[in-house]
Amino acid sequence: MIPEISNKNINIKSIAEKALANERLLSELLDGLMSKNETLRYNCSKVILFISEERGEALYPKWDFFVTLLDSDNTYRKMSGLQIIANLTRVDADRKFDDIFDKYYHLLGYRGTVVAAYIAANSGKIASARPDLQPRITDKLLSIDKIYAGKQIDLVKGYIIEAFAVYFEEAENRNKIIEFARNQLNSGSPRTRKQAEHFLSKLDKEQS
Repeated sequence: MIPEISNKNINIKSIAEKALANERLLSELLDGLMSKNETLRYNCSKVILFISEERGEALYPKWDFFVTLLDSDNTYRKMSGLQIIANLTRVDADRKFDDIFDKYYHLLGYRGTVVAAYIAANSGKIASARPDLQPRITDKLLSIDKIYAGKQIDLVKGYIIEAFAVYFEEAENRNKIIEFARNQLNSGSPRTRKQAEHFLSKLDKEQS
């Protein structure tokens, strides 16, 4: 492992480029996702996430490893898996996401608010990469009241609106999505109210 990966301030792009040119370093960064050293784990996560966004094909062979992160009892590892897998759906030539769709969205009911929020936030990205899965994704997000039992459901709904905004033009259930957004105008979460207002305002402008 290169020494600078343990520093609090790192050059993510520089380390990512080194890892892409060095299979051993890339493997060490992946191992770092499991580290108990929080600084090391966090830095490795940032670099791997960057690679998944910019050069997803380099990480695609490691798909199964990222899926195992979803089963981790460690919330941070679980979050890393959720984000990276969402990014890799763009290069998922074998459609491996189909096999883990239920596992992925089952976590909408996870006890931690941040996990449900991460799934919602990344759903727009997945829906864009896999238009064929949009109806199933929309159904899952619209069913959040039946799935999520945490205290911060109003906050999670704001992230759902953000996801809908990403693929709304392609969505089949537009009326239900609009209804969902309107129902959040009186949300207990200021952030979610703002997201609903922005989404509906933008929609009104596009239709006028």
